[in-house]
Amino acid sequence: METAVSNQELFDRVEKALDSIRPYLKSDGGDVKLLEVTANNDVKLELLGNCSSCAMSAMTLRAGVEEAIRKMAPEVKGVIAINN
Repeated sequence: METAVSNQELFDRVEKALDSIRPYLKSDGGDVKLLEVTANNDVKLELLGNCSSCAMSAMTLRAGVEEAIRKMAPEVKGVIAINN
């Protein structure tokens, strides 16, 4: 039988995943803030700095941020940027 993962434990793993890619985002003048992990395992983020207005932000979100999160937290269902 599978054990349920606590929301806090999942939040912490998602934050750790974001920490792993922050240096790359910051090198381009951007960052990302974890706002919430919902009860449905959706992750809500806010893109900051240059990431919030960059024309490539959707690609960065999918190719970089979402991939890093799914490696650390495969049970995440979706990644949503609230300002994208």
